[in-house]
Amino acid sequence: MLNLFQQVYDPVSGSILASALVASLPLIVIALMLTVLRRPPWQAAIAAAGTAAALAWGVWGMPAGLTLAAFTQGMAFGLWPISWVVFSAVFFYNLSVAGGDFDVIRRSLARLTTDRRLLALLVAFGFGALVEGIAGFGAPVAITASMLAGLGFEPISAAVLALVANTAPVAFGSLGIPVTTLGGLLAPILGRDVESTTRALSAMVGRQLPFFSVIIPAYLVVLLSGWRGLAGVFPAVLVAGVSFAVTQFVVSNTLGPELTDIMAALCSIGALALLLRVWRPGDSRGAAVPLPPDPGASPVPPDSPGRVARAFTTYGILVVVVLIGQIGNFGGIRQMPPPVNVTALLRCGQAGNVQCPEPWAGLPAAVAPQGFRFPVWDFQWPGTYAWSEGRPAPLIRRAPPVTASVTAYPLTYRLDFLASAGTLVFLAAVIAFAVMRVRGVPGSAFASALRATAAQLRLPVVTIAFILSIATVMNYSGMTSSMALALASTGRLFPFFSAVLGMLGVFLTGSDTSSNTLFGPLQATTARVSGLDPILMGATNSSGGVMGKMISPQNLSVGAAGVGAVGREGEIFRRVVGHSLLLTALMGLLAMLQAYVFTWMVPG
Repeated sequence: MLNLFQQVYDPVSGSILASALVASLPLIVIALMLTVLRRPPWQAAIAAAGTAAALAWGVWGMPAGLTLAAFTQGMAFGLWPISWVVFSAVFFYNLSVAGGDFDVIRRSLARLTTDRRLLALLVAFGFGALVEGIAGFGAPVAITASMLAGLGFEPISAAVLALVANTAPVAFGSLGIPVTTLGGLLAPILGRDVESTTRALSAMVGRQLPFFSVIIPAYLVVLLSGWRGLAGVFPAVLVAGVSFAVTQFVVSNTLGPELTDIMAALCSIGALALLLRVWRPGDSRGAAVPLPPDPGASPVPPDSPGRVARAFTTYGILVVVVLIGQIGNFGGIRQMPPPVNVTALLRCGQAGNVQCPEPWAGLPAAVAPQGFRFPVWDFQWPGTYAWSEGRPAPLIRRAPPVTASVTAYPLTYRLDFLASAGTLVFLAAVIAFAVMRVRGVPGSAFASALRATAAQLRLPVVTIAFILSIATVMNYSGMTSSMALALASTGRLFPFFSAVLGMLGVFLTGSDTSSNTLFGPLQATTARVSGLDPILMGATNSSGGVMGKMISPQNLSVGAAGVGAVGREGEIFRRVVGHSLLLTALMGLLAMLQAYVFTWMVPG
């Protein structure tokens, strides 16, 4: 007899609304600790994870063993592949700084023009998106805000421009980790494999954010110099926005989320640089005032065209390596079903072999002979399966109205050492450093960048692991479904509130990845109950979330620190909050149009 756990969605007084309010306590704990008690994110994540586990066991009736299993599986998923991708991306960025390539690109952009409006497009929008695509996690705002301030921008204005610009690329930041994380969480809810779910989400986000990628460059110029200032540089605004948006759409819909920001940013910067060779603004409005020379500073000679080309080659290596690695996977994905080890286990059980491995034992996935694929190992997580009639049976069950009938809710885990984007990025860093060594970069720079990255991410990794454990416990205990059933009462307005919920998630956590982790499964479950498309609602959580980045307390602090305005975060907040609310409302309206009018825009 199997000890099954069937989810219950109204454990608090038989009321969905009361149960949803109790289920939201882990999220309330995060909000209070971050905003009221002002505790570090890792402490808030640990406290909220403990709250979620206690509620799952004490209120939703999830057995202690299953609660522990869900908790540990979420942490494992947070460490691999999520934290590994983040670590590799930040390491690549740190290595480019140590090798001098980052500074060369920064100087080359600053020397393209002295017009403030064009500098805002090149630095805040284009270069900020490049840094977001590689590193993310606050780095784009800190770097671009300080760059703009150093170029003569008023400090608070520099921070505001950097924050507003850091919207369009956020959903694909850090090698697409927000979308990748969301795909891993939504796949079991939708009964699909992770790869196809992630690519569907990438395509959907890529059919939402390009509209805003066209708008944001104009938005920046209007903030800086008004509508008349926009008229003077409209060709540049159009080139920067359209080139970014078109590349963002094409890459996200064909290659996936990993390279979207990097390729879009490089195309936007390149297109604008080419435009400036044959065109200059017809007015002088917004022209930068040169800073007085610092008598104590040594002049930096202009970088040669060859040095600038070599600096961009470093990022080209990243694009090529990740692209080749993904092409190796495309053939396998398209020519064979998702690799699983259930078949091997079934054969073992049917053979009556008493020495069969436990259901969670990792077995290498079988690879179809008609296509190449990196080795992948699938695991059925310890403590969530039991043998029944010679086959592994999941112990967790979902029930109506979340599903049409009582269905198994498997908890699995995948190890893809070579196929992981983190591994590909780390390999790109090794190759890029080999090229740097030829140029004379000392060998010690590699180890120094590695140590700096480990020190920089030691606490963020803890936060990521516990945030993922919160999401997994809430999903598998039924707490997420309780909240989804309550949200379904918003009816046809839910797509609008979907964007608002995503924005609130990023406002609270400072991270689109964390917002997708906390609210993405909730959005998808609510969509299924409401008869909407889960991919659309999951993507809207991510796309709407980017609008909350500019008002999150963490990002405000980063922006203020970058321009030497610590203590003036409130002033920055007052100047950006209206823009955040307006852009969120526009995203909500777009989601409603895609849900009810332009349904053909949703990936089939």
